[in-house]
Amino acid sequence: MSSGSLTPTGSFAAVADRRRVVFATIIGTTVEWYDFFIYASAAGLVFGQLFFQPAGEQAAILLSFATVGVSFLFRPLGAFLAGHFGDKYGRRGVLVLTLILMGAATALIGLLPTFAQIGIAAPILLILLRIIQGISAGGEWGGAVLMAVEHAPTKKRGLFGASPQMGVPLGLLLASGMMAIMAVVAPGDAFLEWGWRVPFLLSIVLIAIGYWVRRSVEESPVFAELAQRKVKARMPIVQLFKKHTLLVVIAALVFAGNNAVGYMTTGGYIQNYATNPEGPLGLERGPVLWAVAGSAVTWLLSTLFAGWISDKIGRRTTYLAGWVLQLVGVFTLFPLVNTGSIGGLFAGIAILTIGLGLTYGPQAALYAELFPASIRFSGVSISYAIGAILGGAFAPTIATALVQTTGTTMSVTWYLAGMTALGLVATLLLRDRSGIPLGPDHEEEQAVSPLYASNRA
Repeated sequence: MSSGSLTPTGSFAAVADRRRVVFATIIGTTVEWYDFFIYASAAGLVFGQLFFQPAGEQAAILLSFATVGVSFLFRPLGAFLAGHFGDKYGRRGVLVLTLILMGAATALIGLLPTFAQIGIAAPILLILLRIIQGISAGGEWGGAVLMAVEHAPTKKRGLFGASPQMGVPLGLLLASGMMAIMAVVAPGDAFLEWGWRVPFLLSIVLIAIGYWVRRSVEESPVFAELAQRKVKARMPIVQLFKKHTLLVVIAALVFAGNNAVGYMTTGGYIQNYATNPEGPLGLERGPVLWAVAGSAVTWLLSTLFAGWISDKIGRRTTYLAGWVLQLVGVFTLFPLVNTGSIGGLFAGIAILTIGLGLTYGPQAALYAELFPASIRFSGVSISYAIGAILGGAFAPTIATALVQTTGTTMSVTWYLAGMTALGLVATLLLRDRSGIPLGPDHEEEQAVSPLYASNRA
């Protein structure tokens, strides 16, 4: 084997192998999140009219955003299943399966008849397919994170761990870009009739690419060593909650603080708020989508920077700086968006993404370093899924309801500020474990609680 840096288990991994893992992780998560976000974008732009129109205009938007949130309720199921099988049988197989499930559900949404064509069956089928997306997303992240971090050299875990995190802004960029292109290709009524379907059907091609890439990657070295030594946990989820319940909750709250704010764009809220012809702005659909796509680039760069800098200054310090910047972004978001210009809209969400990147880029490495090797897949997956429910699941629905009730976006600002503060407090409760050995030889050290409230596993 060619020379390379030490992996978490102490063996050497070829540079080419590590690069392949990073590439496969980025491609796979980008495809997964493209599928997930294309739904959220369509929920903010067309689903209310096509699937929920009989409920009335305001109720249709709420119901449309609620279907975005419903999928989050099934993420824990995907996390439980993926965590169990990932800890017992390996990370790679789970990743391939989640990719196929997500892609199939997305493509089928692109073929769905509308309420006008088949009545109540249309929204029911839409919700069922969104549930499948939620199950897939719940299992995807943990496996992608561990493939990246467990292959990484110890001093580059944050950077390697940023690769699955980059899939989120890249997926948003791709989803928003495709929607923006279709808004030009199929303007007006044509977008409602067929234009929105094309990005969903494109998923078939993306899934084929993602499948080919992921099948070419070797299994995680940590899991390979666990399997060789036959030290895998029999019931990893039972062991996780028996010994680390509080840690799972605190880790989930860290993500919730980021996710609620992030879903202002990834959940489709800003897109709907800015383009609603009955709303205060009434901007054109295409320029708004391009502004969101542009903000995905700034989010991508800040996420990559955060992973890199967390290897230098620690995960905890990076997070704390991120929470402060995220709070700044929260309070500048709507004043800039409400200027009614595309430039103001872009500036508002671009500033927001700086803090979002700093509180998301280090998350893969942070989570991987919190849990023992034998239950790590379960720990990171379930913490992430619970955090997604507490944070982003119904953030667009809550924001819509708050504005409808109060008549002002300031209520949304305070809601997002509260979620940011929650993430900050949760981070303060965690010790920094940057660089802790991840291999099975160090399970005893890994099992010591990283919470300041406890010194025991």
